[in-house]
Amino acid sequence: NTVCFGQLYGMSDHLSFNLGRSGYRAYKYVPYGEVHEVIPYLLRRARENSSIAGGAAAELSMIIGELRRRLNPLRPATA
Repeated sequence: NTVCFGQLYGMSDHLSFNLGRSGYRAYKYVPYGEVHEVIPYLLRRARENSSIAGGAAAELSMIIGELRRRLNPLRPATA
């Protein structure tokens, strides 16, 4: 029995990274097709996942902290 996690590409990459690091299979998917076919799907997914805005802010904060850490490794990062 295998448990796999699938996520829309570009969403919550920190979650899929941690799942993979913990030994779970995590994959990303990309919807493709004509714009008039794909946009309604993406809008529906955004409505279903009301945490997108908060998750994006948290992910941006982590990215900024990591950039600060890499650019100045002697000073602790603060987001």
